[in-house]
Amino acid sequence: MPASPAERHAALYAERNGPVWIDVVSPEAFATELAAATGPLAGKVFAVKDNIDALPLPTTAGCPAYRYQPPEDNPVVASLRAAGAVVAGKTTLDQFATGLVGVRSPWGPCRNVLNPAYISGGSSSGSAVAVASGQVDFALGTDTAGSGRVPCILNGIVGYKPTKGVLSTRNAVPACRSLDCITLMARTVAELRELAPHARRYDPQDPMSRPWHSVRDGRGQGTFTFAVPLPEQLQFFGDSEAAELYAAACDKLASLGGTKIEIDYAPFAEAAALLYQGPWVAERYAAVGEWLEEHAAEADPTVAKIILGGRDLKASAVYRAAIRLAELRRISDEVFEKVDFLVVPTVPSVYTIAEVEANPVELNSRLGTYNNFVNLLDLAAVAVPAGHWSHGVGFGLNLVAPAFADDSLLDLAARFLGEPLPKRMASPEGPVSLAVVGAHLHGQPLHGQLVQLGATLQQRTTTAAAYKLYALANTQPAKPGLERVKADGSAIEIEVYTLSAEAFGRFTAGVPAPMTIGNLELADGTWVKGFMCEPYVLADATDITSYGGWRAYLSR
Repeated sequence: MPASPAERHAALYAERNGPVWIDVVSPEAFATELAAATGPLAGKVFAVKDNIDALPLPTTAGCPAYRYQPPEDNPVVASLRAAGAVVAGKTTLDQFATGLVGVRSPWGPCRNVLNPAYISGGSSSGSAVAVASGQVDFALGTDTAGSGRVPCILNGIVGYKPTKGVLSTRNAVPACRSLDCITLMARTVAELRELAPHARRYDPQDPMSRPWHSVRDGRGQGTFTFAVPLPEQLQFFGDSEAAELYAAACDKLASLGGTKIEIDYAPFAEAAALLYQGPWVAERYAAVGEWLEEHAAEADPTVAKIILGGRDLKASAVYRAAIRLAELRRISDEVFEKVDFLVVPTVPSVYTIAEVEANPVELNSRLGTYNNFVNLLDLAAVAVPAGHWSHGVGFGLNLVAPAFADDSLLDLAARFLGEPLPKRMASPEGPVSLAVVGAHLHGQPLHGQLVQLGATLQQRTTTAAAYKLYALANTQPAKPGLERVKADGSAIEIEVYTLSAEAFGRFTAGVPAPMTIGNLELADGTWVKGFMCEPYVLADATDITSYGGWRAYLSR
């Protein structure tokens, strides 16, 4: 591929409406956005799966007849753009994100970059191929049953399936709304770490959104325990190469300080079966089923059959399955009380495009064997490359852990790939006083993060008269930025909370750019840790110091 972003993009534009790209931003619009981009991700170019809204392009969900023009970006797209990244275009997918194969598209099958006779995996097929082929720096996919992990591994890149709700799914076409996740795809774990703080933004307009906080910090950096299924529970569908690659990958984890523990995998397999054999198919019908009733002839026949199959499921079946899933989640929780991670193959086998076209449902189902349970059980996962089949297609692992253990998973993935680990902020010994000035104030959108960490209110007060307050541009939820100044400062309303040292460390690990935690002077002259912001964002911010605080500004 040509070296410069503009040259790369010109090549993409010529390839639009093909098996990888459904639509591409015009070279003129791309050049304008690239020239104006500022921030920590400036110069980075990314692809967006075409069930996620990204202006100025329409969204099709892989079905031309479904095409619509969105009024605004998905919040994750908006956050990444605010940090300087530039959208190249919209990538192909298994229609309505229903499939793990990458062939259920009117634009034709998306081919594997490592062996074009084989499937790319789906449903986020085009996004993975765009990254693996070097057309973009990173990409967004979605994941309900493995769609953001399977194509990454088959094409030899890393896929991060975050905790549900951490990346907003608002302004995206749902598959199963209660399970859907936006995923990040890149060639290295280091790149995923760079992107994650900008993507993990609480969205008060998304009922599924959850404030980010990190748990199990450090568990991926030293010795650890990892669970694997009992030998008789491992399914590779006759693929001896996959069995050997999985065994070798587990040996490598052991060499990194891991202790392997065999567990009864049956509850995880039962949860996986619920996704398509249970009433969650009705949730797919709730998303686009009524549209398909009128346009079935314009949709992929396999996709239409699956989704329309959820039309007549009984409500009693939904409740029975929900109760059973709660029981399985309890079992999952008990497993993770004994181990740090669960490690399974991302896929148990892989198939050629011709094989999948001849047997589209059964082979697709096999690809979900070690994927479908993850979102149902509210777990986080990172798909990490772990070798290749003899025909060249990538093999990999699903590293799985409880919700909000995402950073520990990224640590383990980095070690597995031989990448350096980031430095962790050392926590102080005793309780820590933390001053909050905006979205973490009581009653504001991110206050729940403090509640979840057991923070207690110490006092409501103001800063010393040495600060300016700004309303920052392009933050979700809206946030202020605090700056200490040498002259013309004012006292700003704040709340001070007390956290344990461990909770403070977990909290600060999840603070996204451009926010920082610094030292802040109170009205009485004492100093505490508190929210500040990076200076580069103030050029586009609005000075709201005269209001005396964030609440007063919001109620203006």
